[in-house]
Amino acid sequence: MDHNLPAKVKSRRRMGMNLPREKSLMVKFLLWCILLFLCWPLALLALILYPLVWILTLPFRLVGIAVGGVFDLLWAIITLPARILRGPHHA
Repeated sequence: MDHNLPAKVKSRRRMGMNLPREKSLMVKFLLWCILLFLCWPLALLALILYPLVWILTLPFRLVGIAVGGVFDLLWAIITLPARILRGPHHA
């Protein structure tokens, strides 16, 4: 999977730097700074409410992960005979 990436990106991945996530965090921070400048009470409210909303939605995300795992297991069980009859996979 990494063989199609440029050498610079590969070296940054080895150093533990995730470029898309860093850009996403920077964009979110800049948007929050703009909101702070335009309407500081709303920006502070968002800063306080974000962790509370994250904690409230955590059980739903855990249930989603569990249900997704069950569906993946069922799909693997259902398609097992076809994969066995197909034979070994050649890369």
